[in-house]
Amino acid sequence: MKQDDFSEALARASRQDQFLTVLSREEALTRFRSAVPHVALGPEAVALDRALGRVLSADVASPIDVPPFDRALVDGFAVRAADTRGADSAEPRRLRLNREILACGVAPRLTVAAGTATPIATGGVLPRGADAVVMVEATEFIGGGDAAIDCAKPAAPGQFVGYAGADMAMGETVLRRGTRVTAREVGMLAACGLAAVAVVRRPRVGVLSTGDELTAPGSPLGLAGIYDSNGAIVAASVTENGGEAVPFGIVPDDEAALEAAIRRALDASDLVVLSGGTSKGAGDVSHRILSRLGEPGILVHGVALKPGKPLCLAKAGGKAIAVLPGFPTSAMFTFHDFVVPLIRAMAGLPPREESAVEALLPQRVASELGRTEFVMASLSRGETGPVALPLAKGSGSVTAFSQADGFFAVPAARSGLEAGERVALTRLGAGVRAPDLTIIGSHCLGLDWLVGRLGERGVAARTIWVGSSGGLASLRRGECDLAAMHLLDEVSGRYNTPFLTPGLVLAPGWRRLQGVVFRPGDPRFTGREAEAAVRALTEDPDVIMVNRNAGSGTRLLLDRLLAGARPAGFWNQPRSHNAVAAAVAQGRADWGVAIETVAGAYGLGFLPLTEEHYDFAYTAERADEPALAAFLALLAEPDTIATLSGLGFRPREEA
Repeated sequence: MKQDDFSEALARASRQDQFLTVLSREEALTRFRSAVPHVALGPEAVALDRALGRVLSADVASPIDVPPFDRALVDGFAVRAADTRGADSAEPRRLRLNREILACGVAPRLTVAAGTATPIATGGVLPRGADAVVMVEATEFIGGGDAAIDCAKPAAPGQFVGYAGADMAMGETVLRRGTRVTAREVGMLAACGLAAVAVVRRPRVGVLSTGDELTAPGSPLGLAGIYDSNGAIVAASVTENGGEAVPFGIVPDDEAALEAAIRRALDASDLVVLSGGTSKGAGDVSHRILSRLGEPGILVHGVALKPGKPLCLAKAGGKAIAVLPGFPTSAMFTFHDFVVPLIRAMAGLPPREESAVEALLPQRVASELGRTEFVMASLSRGETGPVALPLAKGSGSVTAFSQADGFFAVPAARSGLEAGERVALTRLGAGVRAPDLTIIGSHCLGLDWLVGRLGERGVAARTIWVGSSGGLASLRRGECDLAAMHLLDEVSGRYNTPFLTPGLVLAPGWRRLQGVVFRPGDPRFTGREAEAAVRALTEDPDVIMVNRNAGSGTRLLLDRLLAGARPAGFWNQPRSHNAVAAAVAQGRADWGVAIETVAGAYGLGFLPLTEEHYDFAYTAERADEPALAAFLALLAEPDTIATLSGLGFRPREEA
């Protein structure tokens, strides 16, 4: 090097002193985050086969019921459960076989009348009149001119029946904004019939390596040269954390060449990452380039880290620029500490988390001896730490995977795990952090909207649908923050308040109109009062109702309406408004009770019965916790009330 060149290099190194001001890690992070918003990029639509690994940019509601009809869960015979009552091996109940076989994809033609049964395959559509399925192994075929079966065991109503919408109900929010799409979510989207989905756009990250000493892997290595490992590591880490790496190769320590490369990268990327050229050595030129790319320029140049002190962070043209130290260990340490959180936030991903968590089991989990059982579970917050809530949905459910944070094992040598034991929850997908708010109880589309709005405000809420009574029981056990409920007290005629125990408070939600649903044009219902229509038809064996499950708020209303009567179809007891509406719309039942918004979605007639109160119970001592307080505040906002009114609900009233 000539003396003049050497002098100039020393002068450049001396001028750099003003840029190297060492900050604490916390101060550096604060300065960087204040200048560079860590928020998700905008949406784009992608085909389902390209959605794997992407992050949903909006909530996804199922456009159909899944399953779309009541179906058999085993091979056997569709029957009326009442016809098998009292059956045993000594005195079996004989049922005449209808002359059709319901394989998968076959629409039923015949009604299962009293004393008859229809052969049905697993997944077959449950025919009109049937409310249970008996396994073929539990029957004996009687041949001859009038084929029949003998049932040696009684069937319970709903036995081996998967109800319409039991997995995903039409209009139900089945995937939340911010969910990372894995194989299980692809399955859910496909089950909904969706061929494309809106996802967060992946951030494009320009990756450059700087230094005269660097050589690309695969090229001959010259004297004093080293292979560029940082570029490959950074690019791989970008992809690993949800970004799209855009390589710009190796740039020598030439100020003009480096400035041109950085400007090209800024034009083509959302974020630019360089490695090398941040220290006080003579080859450092990046800080001078960053200072003239635009405001605010350099944000951080020097952090009190070991390794990683020379880190440089800047912003120009609205985009972040990170210049990592040249040594690979320092580069990766600072990249994961400072840059990865930004990439993941831009991609809509949560922070990186551990792969497992220890959690408390709040209830006994029974298991079969001799078999290792894996139990899907969601996480909630308990008084002493995370709580693992076992999911009740079975092997045919897609949503069990969506709601689960992970799974734990019940060893083959045990018949179950006891309440109070601690389990190791193995993570599934993106992580195992407990949600900020857990809501258990009865489903409502209005609550789906509220949970989505909370998510926009940074509050992650988990919803688990087990019915009003189940939600209240979970709240009493301390498994959730809110119980969503609409329970009618038969004695007082009041909703929800009579069911509260000491320490629980009720937050008024909204009013939903419950009524009798029927197919449009049915003269037995059209133009009549709901109660009068039902009273006139309860003794008609040709009019089939569809009931609701015991413990639900709607079932309490139905029990009052029927006043002890047991009309045809009484033992057909699905767990949702959607399943009721689907049974009526498809002709498997003639009437049922559901809310008005669901009746409208299915194109059904509606006779109003009562305006029920859909409210939220919570523990008084937890009212000031941030997530619960945020929910209660959102519930009272004028925009919330207006939106709920637009969805067909009447605004809340103070209790």
